[in-house]
Amino acid sequence: MKKVFLTGAAGFIGSNFLKYMFEKYPDYHFIVLDCLTYAGNPDNIPEFIKNSSRFEFWYGSVTNSDIVNSLMLRSDLVVHFAAESHVARSIFDNSKFFETDVIGTQVMMNCLLKCHNVERFIHISTSEVYGTALNRPMSEEHLLNPKSPYAGAKAGADRLVYSYWSTYDLPVVIVRPFNNYGPCQHLEKMIPRFVTSAICKKPLTIHGGGSAKRDWIFVEDHCEALDKILHLTDFSRIKNQIINVGSGIDTSNIEIAEMILSKFGLSCTNLKFIGDRPGQVDCHIASTEKACNLLDWKAKTDLKQGLDKTIQWYVNNENWWKKIEWMKLVPIYTTQNTVEWH
Repeated sequence: MKKVFLTGAAGFIGSNFLKYMFEKYPDYHFIVLDCLTYAGNPDNIPEFIKNSSRFEFWYGSVTNSDIVNSLMLRSDLVVHFAAESHVARSIFDNSKFFETDVIGTQVMMNCLLKCHNVERFIHISTSEVYGTALNRPMSEEHLLNPKSPYAGAKAGADRLVYSYWSTYDLPVVIVRPFNNYGPCQHLEKMIPRFVTSAICKKPLTIHGGGSAKRDWIFVEDHCEALDKILHLTDFSRIKNQIINVGSGIDTSNIEIAEMILSKFGLSCTNLKFIGDRPGQVDCHIASTEKACNLLDWKAKTDLKQGLDKTIQWYVNNENWWKKIEWMKLVPIYTTQNTVEWH
């Protein structure tokens, strides 16, 4: 039996990974630490997991070294998801981002130094650390040019983890996922915001002209990549590596909106254009070569198939998202120092 310690696993990606692993590895025990900020929803964790003797939940912050150390000392595998993660929210209020993302990661790494029982540690970074693509596709050697406070905090955490493994030779891998989507994602994110607006037959709000492009990856494919990192037989191949997790295909925001509208039989008159978000990233597209070579992994779910699965989940789980619909829009300061809701 392996004991798996997951931080932030009441959030979107973390909870999907918990469900994936719990069902795949019936002998594993799972320890979750989450402080349940607005995006950490206990309802993301199914009752069959909550009621299992193989699961324990600890309410607390990754900035609390006593809690982190006590849980890590009991763990074989660690995946560090915990972070404040919304670009627009970081523009309006960024202090929590640096506290959780940077200080929390420092606490995690200091505890890892003491916990020689940990076999593998995955730090979940983000493609946002790259900023706009200077070359396409974006390899792991792409310069880090974060363009928002969120991206800056995640870049700080990313480099902090790198500095610890360089200094102390820790069993760490950094993963830089591109734009995830799928079940249980907070409505502040673009795809669930579009989908739930379409369900309610309300306008889909587009930043700027909608030309910004992203590399979209279905969350279950991301979970599979993390699983491979935790279980690759020859860990020396990936130890102290940075690995992109993406599809290698970029799609514009307006194309996503149009695809969702068409699935609901709605016309493009349902699009509403507002000012562009400050610090907007023009294009993200992942180089998947390293993940393919090291992990023998490629994203399996194409965008149309993933959107179908995602739409069906939100259609079937209205009780889940109706409770947070009021949080769909986020206030930001524009370059003119006025407040605009995005």
